[in-house]
Amino acid sequence: MNKAAILAGALLLIWPAFANGYPLLFSDSAAFIAQLLQPVMLWDKPWVYGPVVVVTSLSLTLWLPVLTQGLLLSWMLWLVQAVFRPVSALWHLGLCGLLALASAAPWFAAMLMPDIFAPITVLALFLLTFQPEGARRIPLLMTATFGIAAHLAHLPLTAACLLPVLWLQPRRLMLAAVPLVVAVGVLVVTNVGGHGKVAVSPYGSVFLLARLTTDGPTRDFLAQTCPDPQFRLCAWVGRFPGESDLFLWDPHGPVWTYPGGPIGLAPEASRIVTATILSRPLDVARDAGWNTWRQLTMLRMDHTFADFDYDRRVGEPLRTHYPAWELAGFMDSAQRRDGLRAIAAPWQDVHARCVAGGAVISLMVLLWSWRRDRRLLGFTLLVAVGLLANAATTGALSGPTDRYQSRIAWLVLLPPAMWLAGRSYRR
Repeated sequence: MNKAAILAGALLLIWPAFANGYPLLFSDSAAFIAQLLQPVMLWDKPWVYGPVVVVTSLSLTLWLPVLTQGLLLSWMLWLVQAVFRPVSALWHLGLCGLLALASAAPWFAAMLMPDIFAPITVLALFLLTFQPEGARRIPLLMTATFGIAAHLAHLPLTAACLLPVLWLQPRRLMLAAVPLVVAVGVLVVTNVGGHGKVAVSPYGSVFLLARLTTDGPTRDFLAQTCPDPQFRLCAWVGRFPGESDLFLWDPHGPVWTYPGGPIGLAPEASRIVTATILSRPLDVARDAGWNTWRQLTMLRMDHTFADFDYDRRVGEPLRTHYPAWELAGFMDSAQRRDGLRAIAAPWQDVHARCVAGGAVISLMVLLWSWRRDRRLLGFTLLVAVGLLANAATTGALSGPTDRYQSRIAWLVLLPPAMWLAGRSYRR
């Protein structure tokens, strides 16, 4: 394996961090960092990604976890190419360069968020299924397990990706399912330790309540049911926020005015969600389908660079726990000075158009490989299922947001690239 090529590919895949002058941040990045620095067990995030980010930073710099993400992605791409042809440094750098210029991959690899592990998980599942026996199995199992546990949306994403594995490589199904089982165990253990609850997502019903209320079924259910002494949310009938983000995060909204906040609301949310689904299954299914479609078509990254209180939420932890030069690097970053949008602007349409074109070509690759190349067929199907499952999970359960689909949609560029790599090698 050419380690220098993998390192060079990693640097290409995190170029937005160099352009920004610092790793890219999102409003949740500070919360993930706080999970180990404070420490704190957050109600809405697994205690997985944040602690690993802090540990890999070595209390020196957040550049180290971003470089680690770039190296992981570059390594996975190297291994995927090796399934279709002997890899050379030139081919690998060409592929990484293509993704760096024509996709959103580098924007998520360079960001301190678990989003990049959605596509990494899909790639790891493919390698566990189609790589030769015994080839780097343990590192792949560890990577896939961490990727699945890092974000709750990756659980149904992985479960859906096991379907093409069952069809094409049933003998590898148990191996491919191991990361999912272990990730579930990790989440349960951390929730028992942090929340005292034997659950994968103790308070996930609050997110689903926000989605169903915003879409309408829960509003209709409560309008018919209330007044009802078992539902404190009856007080909100007729004045629920029109957006799920406002429902969830407005300090004066139904979540944070509820006694005990989201943790206190979760039992009632679970009862209301269950009753809504049972009483209005067609409405819920219709809205889920529509949100999935909307999510599939949302590919811009504008929301990813939304403003938040950078100095307080990120600056203070850096000032307390990291060297002075790390804080200075953060203070000088383009993102903190609201300059990242201008850097990203030229790439927005490029990414969306390349994804659209890649989707069409991937469909052609799927048809071509149906009876010709089982590995390419499996790879293309896994990518397709991954994109659909990601859209269904994030769009239907949380709400359509550009960031959710942009983080994984760039995978459609890989099946055509692998077809070209395989064909060129045979010639």
